[in-house]
Amino acid sequence: MNSKDRILVVAPAYNEEGKIGRVVRKVLQAPIESSMLVVDDCSTDETASEARSMGAKVITHAEKSGVGGAIRTGIEYAIENDFDILAVVSGDDQHEPSELGRALEPILNGDADFVQGSRRMNGGRVINDRFFRKITTQLYSLFFSALTGTRITDATNGFRAFRLKILKHESIKLGQEWLNTYELEPYLLYKCVTIPEIKVKEIPITIRYHSSGREYTKMRPVRDWWRLARPMFLLKLGLRD
Repeated sequence: MNSKDRILVVAPAYNEEGKIGRVVRKVLQAPIESSMLVVDDCSTDETASEARSMGAKVITHAEKSGVGGAIRTGIEYAIENDFDILAVVSGDDQHEPSELGRALEPILNGDADFVQGSRRMNGGRVINDRFFRKITTQLYSLFFSALTGTRITDATNGFRAFRLKILKHESIKLGQEWLNTYELEPYLLYKCVTIPEIKVKEIPITIRYHSSGREYTKMRPVRDWWRLARPMFLLKLGLRD
């Protein structure tokens, strides 16, 4: 995929040794012209050195911030270095970087400013899904759609791409400290679907959960579920901007 736009792929990562190298390799082999940045959120393992050895640019946080803070660091780097488009993939090898072209095409064609990946729409798929996760992600998306007035089938999906110029909109304020952990991603999606000038599109993608007979996630029940949910309620009620 050829484009005059400069594209940066960002992978936020915390203790992803053994996985982040695969992510970098897959991104650099994807059929797109892009640069790769791994934001190491103060890992205690060899995440940074593994990513660097595979050819990624690495920025390491001196203190743990959270996934929102890591994505913000990637955005700041992209803006400072004159990139036009930013894509986000998971640092734990759940996403398929080979599908980045599918996400970028609507942006490059001018059909979208923000593209959200969806495992739940037709053409999307989940490998090693779990019943509880399937139900909770679908319920979240229903609530998100009801509050925003825009149908989004997979609002918790971290696979996305967008033109960086949309962040110049006066109502998008990513620098707020309360967005450091899991809040930033639903905050940005909420803002984009509720700003008329921003064209949002969902595309089907694949998520692969690496499971060895047990659930694995860095999210903690209740506390982090609330962190995902509170942006849409606080924004809808006008308690945050």
